[in-house]
Amino acid sequence: MSLIKDLLEKPANLAVASRYTVVNGFIYLGIGALLIVWPGVVQTLFMESAFVGHEEGLIRVAELSIAVIGWFYIFGGRSNARQFVAASVVDRFFVPIVLVPLAMAGVFPRLLLTLAVLDPTLAIGAWVLRDRKG
Repeated sequence: MSLIKDLLEKPANLAVASRYTVVNGFIYLGIGALLIVWPGVVQTLFMESAFVGHEEGLIRVAELSIAVIGWFYIFGGRSNARQFVAASVVDRFFVPIVLVPLAMAGVFPRLLLTLAVLDPTLAIGAWVLRDRKG
């Protein structure tokens, strides 16, 4: 029960950037969970090509990673550590370096370009909020 208690512990007075990081975590967790449960959302929302091989499984694996990142962002944000917020800014600027060339090669271009824009945009938000109190 101690593990559950630790997870549910209410943090005191989170900084704005930490609260923002928690919200980002829920966004990532939600996107990851949606695409794990319904990989066909790639065709429905992003109008990508139909899966022709094992792409559905690859989408699920990739989105599992995003869901896990979301989980860590939730609890990293709840730790109220400025270092975690700063690290989350840095890591998200590497995402387009991988996703944009893949999208340009024709690999789920609409989905990957959306993620390549969303990630650094959310990072900029964290960067702007990192020094705000409250």
